Amino acid sequence: QVQVVESGGGLVQAGGSLRLSCAASGRSFSSYAVGWFRQAPGKEREFVAAISRSGDNTFYAVSVEGRSSISRDNVNNLAFLQMHRLKPEDTAVYYCATALEVTGTIRISDFGSWGQGTQVTVSS
Repeated sequence: QVQVVESGGGLVQAGGSLRLSCAASGRSFSSYAVGWFRQAPGKEREFVAAISRSGDNTFYAVSVEGRSSISRDNVNNLAFLQMHRLKPEDTAVYYCATALEVTGTIRISDFGSWGQGTQVTVSS
């Protein structure tokens, strides 16, 4: 089992960029896929992006595809979510979580080891 801690959130103007980090502790980080999710006030938690254990496969929500990039560093037990051209509707708490693996069908229920989240606020 791994534990994760997110960082990198903050206040940014619309059109700006942010890179979120997910630091994992525990053994065998490379044995887990990593997902990023977000939850805006009054809304359900939603999928943003995911990356397979090896990093060879990535998946994105339609809302962020083309302006976001998920990556991982299995040597240093890190995962990242780079977001560009941010919009006010991207405002949310962003969470990192792990799963045994990810395929084309992403289910929140497959993910565990959730972090505490990092706040991203995009001003218009």
